[in-house]
Amino acid sequence: MMRRRLLSGLITVSLIAKPMADYVQPAYALIVFDPSNYAQNVLTAARALEQINNQIQSLQNQATMLQNMARNLQRLDFSSVGQLTGSLHRIDGLMDQASGLSFDLGKLQDQWRSQYPESYDATIKVSDVASAARERWQTAMQAFRQTMGVQSQIVENVRADGDLLADLVNRSQGAAGALQASQATNQLMALSTKQQMQIQTLLATQFRAEAEDAARKAQSDEAAREMTERFLGTGSAYPGN
Repeated sequence: MMRRRLLSGLITVSLIAKPMADYVQPAYALIVFDPSNYAQNVLTAARALEQINNQIQSLQNQATMLQNMARNLQRLDFSSVGQLTGSLHRIDGLMDQASGLSFDLGKLQDQWRSQYPESYDATIKVSDVASAARERWQTAMQAFRQTMGVQSQIVENVRADGDLLADLVNRSQGAAGALQASQATNQLMALSTKQQMQIQTLLATQFRAEAEDAARKAQSDEAAREMTERFLGTGSAYPGN
C-alpha cells in the first residue's frame, strides 16, 4: 500500500515538472571564439586587398604608358621644308638664267664645237675669227658674272639659315617626345644637306667659269697662231728665200 502511494506521487511530480521545464528559457547564450577561423578570415581579406592594390597599380601603369605614347607620337608643329626648298629654287633660277655655255651636257657639246673648233677653215675671214673671239670673251664674262650671282645668293641664304638653325635647335631641345625630336633632327639634317648642295652648285659655277676662261685663252692663242701663219704664208713669196 505504501509502495503504491510513493509511485503515484512520483508520477504526479513528473507530470507537473515536464510542462514547467518547457517554459523555462536560459538566462544567457554562450559565445564561442574560434582563433583559427578569425585568422583565416583576416588572411583572406588581406589577400583580396592586395589584389585590388595590384589592379590599381596596373591601371596606373597603363595610364602612364598611354600618356608617354601620346607624348612620343606628338608631331612637331613646324616645318622648314618650304624655306629650304625656296632657297634652292632661287639658286636653280640663277643657274637657268646662265647664258653662254650651258650646264646641259647635250647643249654644251654643240656649243663647244661651235665656239672652240679644233681647226680653222682656210677660207675663214679675219673678221669672223675676231667676232668668234669676242663672243668667247663675252661668254667667259657671263660665266664669271653668274658665279658671283650664285655666291651672292648663297650668302643671303646662309644669313637666313642662321635664324633657322637656332629655331630648329631650340625646337629639338624642347621636344615633348621622340617624334618631335626626330622630326626636328631630320630638319636639321635637311638644312645641312641644303648647305652642301649650295656649296656644290657654287663650285660647279666657279669651276665652269675658270675652265671657260682657260679655254677662251687657249682658243685665242690658236686663232692668233692661225692668223699669223696665214698672214706670213709659206715664205716662198719673198725674194731671197
